Amino acid sequence: MKLARALHLDQSDAQVFHRAAAAGEWAISGGFEFSNWEEADLTGKARQAFANGWLGLGSFGRVSLVAVARITQAEMEALEQALAAHFVALYGAPSVEAALPVAREELAHMVELCSGLDEGTLLGVSRELTGAGLREAFRVLDAPEATLAQIAPHLPPEG
Repeated sequence: MKLARALHLDQSDAQVFHRAAAAGEWAISGGFEFSNWEEADLTGKARQAFANGWLGLGSFGRVSLVAVARITQAEMEALEQALAAHFVALYGAPSVEAALPVAREELAHMVELCSGLDEGTLLGVSRELTGAGLREAFRVLDAPEATLAQIAPHLPPEG
């Protein structure tokens, strides 16, 4: 199974987002954060998060790029719990148990997005508000070869 990890090719995310996700943390689109937003909400760093920020699942900060990586079932289950707890803490879900199906759906969407891609594939997201609501677009990015340390800093160095 594959998911995506936050990736930093430079330090710009720390400058453009209110909270930058840490390199290597698991990430999803996180578009749900913007489901009730209007044009008036799109200013400054919030606009940048809306326009192209992935949601890190450790810090719940944002990152501009993610890379596809393998994830274990145990890691996925831990993410389900963490995301469900986030829904309780930040969005008022009545309980972790009640929020788990929504957390699983969010993670399943990201697994589906990553499933046909090679490990290390870089992804970008873009969003816009339309008359029908939020529209997200995902794209595979051509980029210089990323090192394993950039994609998965928790692993020992190659060599």
